[in-house]
Amino acid sequence: AGERTEPLREAEIELIEGDRRGLFDIAHLLFPDGGLRFSRLSKSARGFLLAERGWIDPPLAPRNAQTVPLDPNETAELAARDILRECFDQVATNMVVMQRLDDPEGPHQLRVGLRRLRSAFSVFAPVLKSPEMTRLQDEARWLGHVVGGLRDLDVVTNDIIRREAETHPDQPGLAALDAPLRQHADAVRKEVAETLTGARAQAFVLDLTRFVETRGWILPADFDQSRRLATPIARLAETALAAHWKKAGKCARRIEKLTVEQRHDLRKELKKLRYAVDFLSPLYSRKAIDPFRKRLRKIQNVLGALNDSVIVAATLESTDLDAIDDRQVQRAIGWVIGASQARAEGCWEEAKARWRDLEESPQFWKKAG
Repeated sequence: AGERTEPLREAEIELIEGDRRGLFDIAHLLFPDGGLRFSRLSKSARGFLLAERGWIDPPLAPRNAQTVPLDPNETAELAARDILRECFDQVATNMVVMQRLDDPEGPHQLRVGLRRLRSAFSVFAPVLKSPEMTRLQDEARWLGHVVGGLRDLDVVTNDIIRREAETHPDQPGLAALDAPLRQHADAVRKEVAETLTGARAQAFVLDLTRFVETRGWILPADFDQSRRLATPIARLAETALAAHWKKAGKCARRIEKLTVEQRHDLRKELKKLRYAVDFLSPLYSRKAIDPFRKRLRKIQNVLGALNDSVIVAATLESTDLDAIDDRQVQRAIGWVIGASQARAEGCWEEAKARWRDLEESPQFWKKAG
C-alpha cells in the first residue's frame, strides 16, 4: 500500500480440529465485557482496500434488509440458515452503527433487524423447535425494547413535531418543544450505546451466530428432527404464510368494533405477515405476489399513522417535560397529542377499507385448484 498505513486490532480464532462451537466458547472467555465487532474481511483484503481506496474498512452506514435467494427445492433448514445469516448481518452491523454514528436510521434499522429476526424464528419454528432459539428470541425482544425507546423519540422529534411545527408556524411552542426532546434523546442515545457495547448484548450476537453457524437447533434426543429439517422450503412457506394470514384475520374479526389495543394487535400481526412475505417472496413469481404485497404495504402505511398516536402520547407523557415552566411548551405538548389522535381516527376509517382490499387479494401461497 505504499506509504499508506492504518491501525488494525484484530483477534482471529482458528479451528485446527474439533467442534466449531469451541470457537465461540473461547470468544466468550477472551472477551467477556463486550465491545467486539465482527468482520468478514481478511487481512489481505484489507491491504488491497488500503492500497486501492485508502481505507481498511468500508464506510460505516446503516444497513437495510436484503432479499435472500431461495430455491423451492432446497430444504427448510438451508433456507433458515441463509435467512438467519441475513438477519444477523443486519442486527450486528446496525449495533456498531449505533455505537459510532449519530444517525437516526441506525436505531430504526436495528429495530427492524431484531423484528425480522424474531419473525424468522417464528416462520421456522415448526422445523427447528429449539429451546436455544426461544432463548435468543427473548434476548432479541429485550434488545428491541432497549432500542425501541430511542427510535420512538427520534420519530416524535424528527418527524411528528417537526411536521406540526412546519404546518403550524403560528404555534411557537412547537419549536420550543424541540430542544428539550433532543436533549433527552441524546441522553437516551448514550445509554443505549453503552448497552450495545455491554456484555449481555455481545453475548447475544455471539450466541446468535453460533446458533446459525453450528446448527445450534440440533437436538440429539429429537428423533423426528431430521425429517422436519428436510422439509422442502416451498411446503413450509405455504404453511407459514397461511398461519400468519389466519392470525391477522383473527385480529381483524369484527374490525368495526376494535379497541385501540386490538388495532395495535392487528398492526403487529400484519407486520409479522409482511416480514414472512418478504422472506419467502423469492419462491413465487412477481405476478403472483405483487398484488397481495402492494395491498399489504398500503394498510401497513395507514396503520403506521395509528401507531404514531400511541408513540406520541407515550413519549411525551413519559419524558420529563411537565417540569418545564413554559406555557407555550405545555400547550404544544397537548397540541401534538391531540393532533396525532385526530389523525389516527381519520386513518382508521381508511385502514378498514384497506383491510377489505387485502381480504379480496388472491392468496398467492395457495396452490391452484
